[in-house]
Amino acid sequence: MDIKTASALHRLRLISLPEALSFPALILFGSVLSRVSDIDFLMMPLGMLHGILFTIYLVFLLDVWSKAKWPFKRVALFFLLAVLPFGGLYGEKLLKRYESDGVIAARARAEGTVSA
Repeated sequence: MDIKTASALHRLRLISLPEALSFPALILFGSVLSRVSDIDFLMMPLGMLHGILFTIYLVFLLDVWSKAKWPFKRVALFFLLAVLPFGGLYGEKLLKRYESDGVIAARARAEGTVSA
């Protein structure tokens, strides 16, 4: 894995957790509280925050897709996980594994132990 691919994957992983937590926060604190009580001032800032994080996540996902040459099914899976509440937490776990696998493979190539 080259440095551009590794950094794109790391950026995606860094934004995936806040994006994954912003969606349930929007649902719970924004939607539910505004319907059950008079607390409706949280909907706008949480919605905006989630929208910004989701947009950044999609840009970073497209960046990883182009640099890491991921298959379309993998990109579609990460998009689906971002849309599902708490799905991004599983996506972050997968990203962590992909990132560590890439680092291990890059070290092995650098040391000359594999020719992959």
